[in-house]
Amino acid sequence: MPDTATRAGLPRDLAARLLALLGERGLLTDPAAIAAHSADWRNLFPGSALAVLRPASTAECAEAVRLCAGAGIAIVPQAGNTSLCGGSTPLGRGDEVVLSVARMNRILDIDPSDMTMVVEAGAVLAQVQQAAEAAGCLFPLSLSSEGTARIGGLISTNAGGNTTVRYGNMREQVLGLEVVLADGSVLDLMRRLRKDNTGYALRQLFIGAEGTLGIVTRAVLKLAPRPRDVQVAFVALASVEAAVALLNRFQRHDGDSLAAFEYMARFGIDLVLRHIPDVTDPLSDRYAHYALVELASPRPDADLRAVLETVLGAAMEEGLVLDAALAGSGAQRQAMWRIREEHAEAQKREGASVKNDVSVPVSKVPALIARGIEAVRRIVPEVRPCPFGHVGDGNIHFNFSRPEGMADDAFLALWDPIADAVAAEVRALGGSFSAEHGIGRLKTATLADWRRGPEIETMRRIKAALDPRGLMNPGKVVELR
Repeated sequence: MPDTATRAGLPRDLAARLLALLGERGLLTDPAAIAAHSADWRNLFPGSALAVLRPASTAECAEAVRLCAGAGIAIVPQAGNTSLCGGSTPLGRGDEVVLSVARMNRILDIDPSDMTMVVEAGAVLAQVQQAAEAAGCLFPLSLSSEGTARIGGLISTNAGGNTTVRYGNMREQVLGLEVVLADGSVLDLMRRLRKDNTGYALRQLFIGAEGTLGIVTRAVLKLAPRPRDVQVAFVALASVEAAVALLNRFQRHDGDSLAAFEYMARFGIDLVLRHIPDVTDPLSDRYAHYALVELASPRPDADLRAVLETVLGAAMEEGLVLDAALAGSGAQRQAMWRIREEHAEAQKREGASVKNDVSVPVSKVPALIARGIEAVRRIVPEVRPCPFGHVGDGNIHFNFSRPEGMADDAFLALWDPIADAVAAEVRALGGSFSAEHGIGRLKTATLADWRRGPEIETMRRIKAALDPRGLMNPGKVVELR
């Protein structure tokens, strides 16, 4: 047995068995390799692990889980490691292994007649989108990390994204699943059926469970018709209330064509222009509020440009819309979308920020933003609010950048009071403290507080039934008692 397997800190016999099963590519024990899998994207939740397991098939994954379970070693499932809540990184105890599905990345089948696709959990979202497009179809999930996010993680967090207003979250895109359970057994739910009323819908347990109940290894995804007419507008608005009013106008005029409706504030756009190269403002004047509107239809003769012009023209006459730029080409559409998608990266480059991924009923979005900013400014008067996101489904990324001149550490020390202030407003408005980023390590205590009584106890019973020893992604979502 190579010395690297011994140095990993794994029991000698287990290390030898894992090495024989996974090979040198599949068992990483070098400290640098382990460290690369032990920190989250924002570096808020650094951890440590005994080793990184990289199975190349479901069979290898199942056997690796069985071996670790036999040794009582906990497993942290990891896909693209783009979690914003620390859900895919190990704790700091150094007694877990990370199991990465990155090598299980094949697109296994596409059926344009069924409008389905079969993929492994390590398939990157952008590659799935490209494969669907090549088959004349659309895989509609779209988000800023699609070049690195992997299907298994997107399923495990029930990811949302830019097109939820039209197509729904990841839960709506999954027809079937294959899952390796905590004891190494394989649960085969890989059915392509739209209708299947045969008992409990077990696949739904694992969508959004963040790897705490099992490891997603394969999925049957639902496809949609590929759009042939796509139109995008970058719109300046009179207020947040005007954004909701404009959304409602598009829904009433031609709701089936509305693919995305995103809100942005001026501060966020300024950060993108400041920190991201080759980005330009589509409008010549500055405004406080903006929307990015996308219409899409599989009909080449849908004439969505006319729809944009009609709805925006009427809204401009009434003072809801102050200015607008309509994309005239695919390159212009991408340039407009880049402004929205680079918000998170630009804010990261600006310095420390407190992020809140929250949702409220769409009609309550204006109240959320106004009341949330007021509440946080009572804590940090000079804070710089950066709300943006999917106003079409009520999901706002309610972020706050540190005041100019304030140290990052000093601002991050106020994370809990800031998050609590926002959460209080969200709760009062009948919303959710986690809209699409999941729970992870960041929000476990909040979940227990918000979902008291029978709801949280039912979650714990499910966890105890499927993972009685607490070896699947411990410290995330819910804890066994």
